Amino acid sequence: MSKVIADISMSLDGYVTARGVDQEHGLGIGGEAIHAWVLEEPRSPVDEAALARSFAQTGAVVMGRRLYDIVDGPHGWNEEVGYGHDQDQSDPPPCYVVTHEPPATVRLASRFRFVTEGVAAAVDQARVAAGDKDVFVMGGANVIDQCLAAGLVDELRIHLSPLVLGGGTRLFEVSGPTSLVQRDVTESPRATHLSYEVVREEKR
Repeated sequence: MSKVIADISMSLDGYVTARGVDQEHGLGIGGEAIHAWVLEEPRSPVDEAALARSFAQTGAVVMGRRLYDIVDGPHGWNEEVGYGHDQDQSDPPPCYVVTHEPPATVRLASRFRFVTEGVAAAVDQARVAAGDKDVFVMGGANVIDQCLAAGLVDELRIHLSPLVLGGGTRLFEVSGPTSLVQRDVTESPRATHLSYEVVREEKR
């Protein structure tokens, strides 16, 4: 059975972007360092394996509107770079965007679907599209927090960068207490890749 996996890169002090996020600086000013494990070359075998594994497992993606506005913006994704960065973009997984209102125009229209009924509806639609593969919630932080708070996430993957930012967009601001079981840890010079099973609280 497919899983819902929240997957995001984070600084050591809990930020997923630096300060100053805008269309020109999608990760904030200096925030690219959070993703050095993906962006810097040569990529280590550990980092390459982590990226390739996630991409191969992905059947559909859930993201928030702010993240969409950046990746579909003028400095965002293109025919060579998209979800999974430089993985094969010939058949990218569909991305379900949680939004209050769909945009008037979409640059990469074939890649995106827009969901106005909230994160649970987006995850449900993504599950159907994913088939036997997994649904990846790639961000931003608020969408991942909402999915955790709603009990929608089966697995949490954090790519922990050896970096202290001191400010930016923080993860876990609204998710609330969440019990986790550590399942896997791999290390490279640029990141520690952590995988946790999310323990679902029994409803009474």
